[in-house]
Amino acid sequence: MSTATSHPDIRDMLLDAAGLSLDKLPMLHVIFDRMTTHCAESLRQFAASQAYYSLSHVESGRIGDMLDAYEANAVCGVFHVPEWDSHVIVGFDRDLVFTMVEVMFGADGSEPPVDDERGFSNIEMRISQALFEQVAKALSTSFALVKKASFTFERQETRMEFAVIGRRNNLCVAAKFLLQAINRGGEMFVIIPQSALTPMRQTLSRSTAGEGTARDPVWTRHIRTEVNRAEVSLRAILEERQITLGEVADLKVGDVLQLQATPRSKVKLESSDQPLFWCHLGQAEGAYVVRIEDLIDLEQEFLDDILPR
Repeated sequence: MSTATSHPDIRDMLLDAAGLSLDKLPMLHVIFDRMTTHCAESLRQFAASQAYYSLSHVESGRIGDMLDAYEANAVCGVFHVPEWDSHVIVGFDRDLVFTMVEVMFGADGSEPPVDDERGFSNIEMRISQALFEQVAKALSTSFALVKKASFTFERQETRMEFAVIGRRNNLCVAAKFLLQAINRGGEMFVIIPQSALTPMRQTLSRSTAGEGTARDPVWTRHIRTEVNRAEVSLRAILEERQITLGEVADLKVGDVLQLQATPRSKVKLESSDQPLFWCHLGQAEGAYVVRIEDLIDLEQEFLDDILPR
């Protein structure tokens, strides 16, 4: 009697060896873009000054190489993701940490930025941990577009050699973000092993996945509010007529133009040369007014213009 033994899919093994192609994973950029919005929103509860996150770029490489670039210049948070059976690293460079400390303590940017190679203080480490916990929520919400995942904070490291989430020569995807606040900035990075993303590669490769749910409600409301506040000009047209250029040249002060319109004629209401409504002309409190009667059928208007009457 033989016992069946499960073996890794050969396709997964080949993909792990060759690495994922970021060009074929468009949903990763959607997820990280969504993450910037959530990170910016979460900072509002910590600071009065507005802080802006933006996705700088996404790249692939070796975990060790990615971390070595921040040696002695960053603090890292290590997170466990049980749904992926993997770990993730989130890091803040020195400029971001110093900027956020100033923002949280009410600085307005008038003082010169901190330029010090010292180690991070206890206060700076505690603020970093609070920020890591907010980033964990943003990651969880953003990756929910493709697969539910929880990011549990485990520890902080300031020495990159101790930020271990696997072999240093393993392939990873690194997303880098820029923070801007009080005329200063800093960088945040997220390192995810490619082995954690490989099982999701089919979902991440769908450019239309999650489009219905990718809209952020806060930004949607904000954009709608700003659009509704935009000022536009309305024009009420009682009558239009065509005359020749020669007739226009002959016009002089005192000439009278005869109109075919009557008080019962429809008035066209338009904005930016776009017909909107048919209206009726009236008076109220000594001023002319128009009452909206019907929506203009643009298709019918076009047919009326080209067809003989």
